[in-house]
This record gives sequence, C-alpha cells and structure tokens, in this order.
Amino acid sequence: MRFVFSPPVQASLAVANSDARFPVRRIFCVGRNYEAHAREMGNDPTREPPFFFTKPADAAVDTPCAIAYPPLTQDLHHEIELVIAIGRGGANIASDAVQAHIWGASVGIDLTRRDLQATAKKMGRPWDWAKAFDRSAPIAPIVPIADVTSLRAGRIWLAVNGEVRQDADIADLIWPVSEHIAILSQSVTLAPGDLVMTGTPAGVGALVPGDVVTGGVDGIGALSVTIAAKKDIA
Repeated sequence: MRFVFSPPVQASLAVANSDARFPVRRIFCVGRNYEAHAREMGNDPTREPPFFFTKPADAAVDTPCAIAYPPLTQDLHHEIELVIAIGRGGANIASDAVQAHIWGASVGIDLTRRDLQATAKKMGRPWDWAKAFDRSAPIAPIVPIADVTSLRAGRIWLAVNGEVRQDADIADLIWPVSEHIAILSQSVTLAPGDLVMTGTPAGVGALVPGDVVTGGVDGIGALSVTIAAKKDIA
C-alpha cells in the first residue's frame, strides 16, 4: 500500500510496570455519570440515560506531563475520571460480559474549555471544540485488569496545588462500568484500543498557568499534570 504522505505515528499510552505500550484507537467519554456533578452543572441525573462524546486518539498523553494552557479559552476546567481500556472488541455486549472485553484501567483528566462548552450548549452545537483539543486527555499508565483491585468501588480524587477539589468514590457512578460500556456497544462496535472515560464527580473547577494537578483512583493509579504558560488566547 502506498500513501500520499507518511501516516501519523500511532497514538499510545504507557502500561504500568512494562515497556510495552497500549495503542489508542478512539476515546469515548461518558457525560454526567455522577449525580452530584450532574446537579452542579444544572441537570437532573435521575431522568437521563448515559450519553457519550469523543476525543481524538492523539488527545491522550502520558503522565506526569506539562500541558500548555490551550488557545480559545479563558476557563479551562479539570475533570478527573476512571478510564477503561478495551482489549477485545464487540457489539451489543451484555452487561455481564463486559469484564471479558476490558484490557485494563487507569485514571485520566478530561480537560474542558468550559466557556466554549457553555456557548455550544446555548447554541445547540456539538461539544468538540470544548472537549477534543490537543493534549486534552492526560492519562496515567494503564494497569492490566488482572492487577486492578476493583472497578466497582474506590476513592477517586483530584487536587490542585495540594488542595483537594474532587473527592468521591467510583461506587457513586450512576451507570457503572458494566452498564455504560454495554450501552455504548449498542451504538458502535467497540474495538481493541478503545478507551472509555467514565465521567467525573462533583468539584470541577478552573485551572490557570502554573497549577499542579494531582489525582488518582485508589487501587488503580495516580497522575500529575502541570499547566504551563498560556498560548495565545482569542
């Protein structure tokens, strides 16, 4: 096969305690999957089935890392999330079969240009510019599922400059991992390399250049991200 130019380098993430890397195919994100966060964003979580948006594969970046404050925003927010790595594809997966499709798990941050998201919501437009920008998904090394303590319970937290802002438990997920991945597989055929960012708890907030963000999910992993100097802000 001959390409008109060299294909891009395969997006990938580190694997815990290994020199192998996890190839990233797609990144799916679950919206409003913790009740308290749904309410803090002005929504009623009791009526809404899970919904999804995406980030490009190359939005994923290894941690620890430094990420420049992105352009086009003056309101960059953090959202800490449990991340699921798919190792076996499939469509219409039953919830009790989801575990067999999971390769591993990690913790990541869904960086969000909140002002752009607010404008998109108001105008009925997609969230892409708010969610799918460069380096918007810093993710810790992926832990093979055999080494993961639990996907049902465990503290999930995020701190900025040592001050805890998000502090919850993955047991508080409205739609737990087995259920929302089963529902996702009804709309798309999942494939090895897909990542699912499972939603964020309450406490999201703004970041500024110089902030050091730390976070983790107990029994799975931890990360550290520094927000570097601003690029041009329009």
